[in-house]
Amino acid sequence: MVVEAPEPRFVAKTTRDRIGRIWAPVLIDGKGPFRLVLDTGANHSAVIPSTAAALGSPRAANAMVVTGFTGSAVVPTISVSRMEVGDLLLGPTTLPIVADVFGGAQGVLGNEGLANRRIVADFSHDHLEIFTSHGEPAHVGFSVVPLKIGDGGLLIADVKVGGIHCKAVIDTGAQGTVGNLVLRDALMRHPRDAKRAEVVGVTLDVQSGDSLAAPQIEMGGLTINGVRVTFGDMYLFEHYHLTQKPVLLLGMDLLGSFDVLIIDYRERELQIRLDRAQL
Repeated sequence: MVVEAPEPRFVAKTTRDRIGRIWAPVLIDGKGPFRLVLDTGANHSAVIPSTAAALGSPRAANAMVVTGFTGSAVVPTISVSRMEVGDLLLGPTTLPIVADVFGGAQGVLGNEGLANRRIVADFSHDHLEIFTSHGEPAHVGFSVVPLKIGDGGLLIADVKVGGIHCKAVIDTGAQGTVGNLVLRDALMRHPRDAKRAEVVGVTLDVQSGDSLAAPQIEMGGLTINGVRVTFGDMYLFEHYHLTQKPVLLLGMDLLGSFDVLIIDYRERELQIRLDRAQL
């Protein structure tokens, strides 16, 4: 009989920033760990200026155009040899240096290394796991939401909002849930309880929209109520050609309310367990 040792897994505290996003401890060129926001909506990792300074004197690279939720900007970059988080190894790579808008985190861990990975964020026990997916099916008590991979590695699910079919982007780097104008118009032509809200992106561009209490959201057999959505003509929707049909971007205000959140890139599915208080 041959007994194989279990595959090592990266496990860390799911420390969250003040606006609810997940922090992952990442070693960069052997230094750190640095607290990077785990951002499934970002196709490239990035660091803030203080993190770049803490790395000493890595080789400066050419400037890069960074696209954020509210705009784009040309930013300086640095070249690093490796980034490590658990068994996830990236590099050599170029990291853009972006503004510090991450609520205390030191940068962003993007989705460029997450293919075939499984991410388990257990908020009830405060730990995060990132490891190679082996196609593990959802356990009892979990709801499953099928995913597609869109442009830029975006994770996209089919959901219904107030009975309206729409595409939903799963974005663990976003503070709040945001909808495009097509979805807003499909739901209510003349919103009565709208409040103006501002969204600040990584490029420091500011866009505003109508913050509204959304009707129920249906996904993976779940019905979710009480979500407030900011509807606006956001730059990212235009960049990814998401302006012609109803689209909702699910941020951590919703995703962070679950008990356990599992993203399986290999199986292309989201596995969700609700907090018992929500059942």
